[in-house]
Formats: sequence, structure tokens, C-alpha cells
Amino acid sequence: MTINKNQVLSRKGDKPMLVDFFYQSNNKPKPIIIFCHGYKGFKDWGCWDLVANSFAKNGFFFIKFNFSHNGGTIEQPVDFPDLEAFAYNNYSKELDDLGDLINWVLEKNKIQEEINKNDISLIGHSRGGGIVTLKAAQDSRVTKVITWAGVSDYKKRFPKGEAFNKWKKDGVYYVVNGRTKQEMPHYFQYFEDFVTNEERLTIKTASQQLTIPQLIIHGTADESVSTNDAADLHWWYPLSKIQWIEGANHVFGGKHPWDEETLPEHLSQVVAETIKFVNT
Repeated sequence: MTINKNQVLSRKGDKPMLVDFFYQSNNKPKPIIIFCHGYKGFKDWGCWDLVANSFAKNGFFFIKFNFSHNGGTIEQPVDFPDLEAFAYNNYSKELDDLGDLINWVLEKNKIQEEINKNDISLIGHSRGGGIVTLKAAQDSRVTKVITWAGVSDYKKRFPKGEAFNKWKKDGVYYVVNGRTKQEMPHYFQYFEDFVTNEERLTIKTASQQLTIPQLIIHGTADESVSTNDAADLHWWYPLSKIQWIEGANHVFGGKHPWDEETLPEHLSQVVAETIKFVNT
């Protein structure tokens, strides 16, 4: 197993990103899988390394990365030392990050013999599920798309009523991270960017434009993203496949840190269903 962690994707005029590769080095082209973390997430969260290993052992070239404004830094990719960057994050940035990552992977000299450029699957967890759905509809290089507990509508997740008015007046609102206890800021540009780019960032529109295979995986006990989101995604693109994981929560039994050597049962099911789907 070859594991290359914390490679730096540098970009002119934009924040760099950290990227991990997991694969079996044999100079044979392998299907590419790119994994996008969710809100208040990062590539090294909980079980994600074990997930990456599972895919690599099954013959895939697995890539995970930190979005450029997720709150991590090059020096400290775990958790959120850079809350100012987090405050400036938005959906457009994440969509652009994913596009830049795909370009970089397809051009990176040292791995060309290991990847199949014509076989690119995207997996997104939670908020990342929306990003991969948008990208799959907009980028013809993507051949399959998979959402794990994916959201179906970004607009409805913004603050409402008096909370929205206060955000607009103050220019910032805070979300407490239950694990780190940090007050994580969102500048009002987060909403303004969505309004400016609403057509590009509407998941329903993207879902209805899909022409490639899509797998929707969702736990029936998800406490963060409603099962209605998964139902919506499937309704908008009837050719998609929907897979319910009975009793699974939003992170399919995972947590951070994860000290076990094996995946939790529900996440193991998710990985197995995804591998079966991508191989068909």
C-alpha cells in the first residue's frame, strides 16, 4: 500500500490545499475516487484513513483533501486553527477547490501510470455531498457520483428570521463546535456569494441535469441531515440508486478521534455498497 499524505497543492493567488493519496503501486491505471469532507470536517477526521485504505485495497486510487478554507492550515491540518479562513469559506470556493484538485491530479507526473483519467468517481459526505453533485453536473470528466448523508438544498440551511437579520446587521454569525468548543464564524459574504451564484449552487438543478450513475446513501437515524434530503435527490434524478443504512447516524457510527483498527459496522456497509456501485 502506498500512502502519500499532506501533499501541498499550491495555487497562484489562492490558498493551498493538503491532499492524501492511497493506492497500491503497480503501474496499472486504477479508477480514481475523490472524497470531499463535510461542514466542520477535515480529511483526517475519525475513520477517513480507514475508509481510504479500504478503497485502495480494493483496487482504487483514493484521494481525500482539505478544502482550502475549512479552517485547517498546511502546518496543522486537523481541526480549526484558522477561523478567519473558515469565516471566508463559501460554496463557490469549495466547488472551485474541487475543480482545481481534479486538474492537479490529472496533471501530476508521478501518478500518471497509476490512474485511469477516464474513470473518476466523486464521494461527498454531508455538505460535501452537495458539492460533488454540483460538480458532477458541471464537469464532464466525472463518471459517477456518490453522496453519503448528502444535503439537497444549501439555501434552506442559512439562518432564518431574526437570526438572519442579526447576521446581516453584524456581518458575522457564530456556530459552536460541539467537540472543540470553538465559536466558528461565518461572514455575511457566505450568503451573498450564494445569492450571486445561486443558479450554479442549486443542488436540485444539478441533480436534474445529471446523466451519469448516482448512488445516494443515507442513514435512517441521521440526526443532522434529514432523510428527506436523500429522498429529494432520488426524486430529482430517478435513475439514481438510493441505499438506506438502517439505524445509521450522520457519520455512520464514526467519531473523532477513532482509535479502533476497523470501521464501524454502518460505515463498513457504506464502503461496501459504494465499492459495489463503482465497480458496476
